Amino acid sequence: QVHLVESGGGLVQAGGSLRLSCAASGRTFSNYDMTWFRQAPGKEREFVAAITWNGGSTIYADSVKGRFTISRDNAKNTMYLQMDTLKPEDTAVYYCAVGTIATMTFGSWGQGTQVTVSS
Repeated sequence: QVHLVESGGGLVQAGGSLRLSCAASGRTFSNYDMTWFRQAPGKEREFVAAITWNGGSTIYADSVKGRFTISRDNAKNTMYLQMDTLKPEDTAVYYCAVGTIATMTFGSWGQGTQVTVSS
């Protein structure tokens, strides 16, 4: 079992930036693909980005492509989400998880970190 803890959320003005972190403990972090999802109030949880176990490949939702960058540091058991040019519609709770990109199957969800973008 992998235990995940997100951090780095906060309140930022539109056009600003935030960097989220997802720290892992437990089973070997580098064995897993990892992902970020988000959930806005009253909406379904939606995919944001994912990264392969070795960081060699990344995928993004169209809504964040070109603005967000996912990365990981296996030596630090940590994954990141650099969010630039933030928009009010990026406001959500952001969650990280481990799993398999090939089947888009993820689990061991963290508790989430709130991102609020003001206009």
